[in-house]
Amino acid sequence: MVDIASLRQPLAQTLGIEILEATKEKVVGRLKVRPEICTSGHILHGGAIMAFADTLGATGAFLNLPEGAGTTTIESKTNFIGGAKEGTTVMAESTPVHIGRRTSVWTTKITREDGKLVAIVTQSQMVLI
Repeated sequence: MVDIASLRQPLAQTLGIEILEATKEKVVGRLKVRPEICTSGHILHGGAIMAFADTLGATGAFLNLPEGAGTTTIESKTNFIGGAKEGTTVMAESTPVHIGRRTSVWTTKITREDGKLVAIVTQSQMVLI
Protein backbone atom coordinates (compact mmCIF):
# COMPACT_ATOMS: atom_id res chain seq x y z
CA MET A 1 0.00 0.00 0.00
CA VAL A 2 1.24 3.49 -0.85
CA ASP A 3 1.64 5.75 2.19
CA ILE A 4 -0.78 8.58 1.43
CA ALA A 5 0.83 10.69 4.16
CA SER A 6 3.93 10.83 1.97
CA LEU A 7 1.76 12.27 -0.81
CA ARG A 8 0.63 15.07 1.54
CA GLN A 9 -3.12 14.59 1.26
CA PRO A 10 -4.60 15.46 4.65
CA LEU A 11 -8.23 15.25 3.47
CA ALA A 12 -7.64 11.74 2.18
CA GLN A 13 -6.35 10.76 5.61
CA THR A 14 -9.35 12.37 7.32
CA LEU A 15 -11.79 10.52 5.05
CA GLY A 16 -9.95 7.23 5.55
CA ILE A 17 -8.98 6.74 1.90
CA GLU A 18 -6.49 3.94 1.38
CA ILE A 19 -4.42 3.94 -1.78
CA LEU A 20 -3.66 0.31 -2.62
CA GLU A 21 -1.82 0.78 -5.92
CA ALA A 22 -0.39 3.90 -7.50
CA THR A 23 1.40 3.96 -10.84
CA LYS A 24 1.49 6.39 -13.76
CA GLU A 25 -1.13 4.23 -15.50
CA LYS A 26 -3.54 3.39 -12.65
CA VAL A 27 -4.42 4.33 -9.09
CA VAL A 28 -6.57 1.98 -6.99
CA GLY A 29 -8.06 2.78 -3.62
CA ARG A 30 -10.72 1.83 -1.11
CA LEU A 31 -12.90 3.67 1.34
CA LYS A 32 -14.86 2.28 4.28
CA VAL A 33 -18.33 3.86 4.37
CA ARG A 34 -18.41 5.23 7.93
CA PRO A 35 -21.26 7.20 9.59
CA GLU A 36 -19.33 10.49 9.55
CA ILE A 37 -19.06 10.46 5.72
CA CYS A 38 -22.70 9.50 5.10
CA THR A 39 -25.96 11.31 4.54
CA SER A 40 -28.71 11.20 7.18
CA GLY A 41 -30.01 8.18 5.20
CA HIS A 42 -26.84 6.20 6.01
CA ILE A 43 -25.61 6.33 2.40
CA LEU A 44 -22.14 7.51 1.33
CA HIS A 45 -22.28 11.29 0.81
CA GLY A 46 -21.79 12.57 -2.73
CA GLY A 47 -19.07 14.93 -1.55
CA ALA A 48 -17.13 12.00 -0.08
CA ILE A 49 -17.51 10.16 -3.39
CA MET A 50 -16.16 13.16 -5.27
CA ALA A 51 -13.27 13.64 -2.82
CA PHE A 52 -12.39 9.94 -3.11
CA ALA A 53 -12.21 10.16 -6.90
CA ASP A 54 -10.35 13.48 -6.81
CA THR A 55 -7.74 11.99 -4.49
CA LEU A 56 -7.05 9.08 -6.82
CA GLY A 57 -7.02 11.16 -10.01
CA ALA A 58 -4.77 13.77 -8.44
CA THR A 59 -2.40 11.04 -7.26
CA GLY A 60 -2.13 9.69 -10.80
CA ALA A 61 -1.58 13.18 -12.17
CA PHE A 62 1.10 13.80 -9.54
CA LEU A 63 2.94 10.63 -10.52
CA ASN A 64 3.09 11.85 -14.13
CA LEU A 65 4.47 15.31 -13.35
CA PRO A 66 7.88 16.56 -14.36
CA GLU A 67 10.25 17.08 -11.44
CA GLY A 68 9.43 20.17 -9.40
CA ALA A 69 5.90 20.61 -10.80
CA GLY A 70 2.61 20.43 -8.94
CA THR A 71 -0.96 19.75 -9.95
CA THR A 72 -4.45 21.01 -9.20
CA THR A 73 -7.91 19.95 -10.27
CA ILE A 74 -9.41 22.41 -12.76
CA GLU A 75 -12.60 20.53 -13.61
CA SER A 76 -14.53 17.55 -12.29
CA LYS A 77 -17.76 15.90 -13.40
CA THR A 78 -19.49 13.17 -11.43
CA ASN A 79 -22.21 10.81 -12.59
CA PHE A 80 -23.85 9.24 -9.53
CA ILE A 81 -25.16 5.80 -10.47
CA GLY A 82 -25.96 4.02 -7.20
CA GLY A 83 -25.55 4.27 -3.45
CA ALA A 84 -23.23 2.63 -0.96
CA LYS A 85 -24.57 1.82 2.50
CA GLU A 86 -22.89 2.63 5.77
CA GLY A 87 -20.71 -0.25 6.93
CA THR A 88 -19.69 -1.33 3.43
CA THR A 89 -16.51 -0.60 1.52
CA VAL A 90 -16.22 1.05 -1.88
CA MET A 91 -13.36 0.52 -4.31
CA ALA A 92 -12.12 2.91 -6.98
CA GLU A 93 -9.84 2.73 -9.98
CA SER A 94 -8.55 5.84 -11.70
CA THR A 95 -6.95 5.69 -15.14
CA PRO A 96 -5.69 8.40 -17.48
CA VAL A 97 -7.65 9.42 -20.55
CA HIS A 98 -5.00 11.98 -21.55
CA ILE A 99 -1.60 12.96 -20.21
CA GLY A 100 -0.17 16.08 -21.76
CA ARG A 101 2.42 18.72 -20.97
CA ARG A 102 -0.08 21.14 -19.39
CA THR A 103 -3.02 18.94 -18.36
CA SER A 104 -4.10 15.41 -17.69
CA VAL A 105 -7.59 13.91 -17.66
CA TRP A 106 -8.53 10.98 -15.41
CA THR A 107 -11.59 8.75 -15.18
CA THR A 108 -12.41 7.10 -11.88
CA LYS A 109 -14.93 4.28 -11.47
CA ILE A 110 -16.21 3.69 -7.94
CA THR A 111 -17.90 0.37 -7.16
CA ARG A 112 -19.50 -1.35 -4.20
CA GLU A 113 -18.31 -4.65 -2.72
CA ASP A 114 -20.83 -6.49 -4.90
CA GLY A 115 -19.33 -4.91 -8.04
CA LYS A 116 -22.25 -2.52 -8.69
CA LEU A 117 -21.28 0.91 -9.95
CA VAL A 118 -21.60 3.85 -7.52
CA ALA A 119 -20.16 6.67 -9.65
CA ILE A 120 -18.01 7.61 -12.61
CA VAL A 121 -15.91 10.75 -12.25
CA THR A 122 -13.93 12.53 -14.96
CA GLN A 123 -11.50 15.20 -13.82
CA SER A 124 -8.97 17.46 -15.44
CA GLN A 125 -5.71 18.25 -13.70
CA MET A 126 -3.51 21.23 -14.56
CA VAL A 127 0.28 21.03 -14.35
CA LEU A 128 1.67 23.80 -12.13
CA ILE A 129 5.22 24.78 -12.97
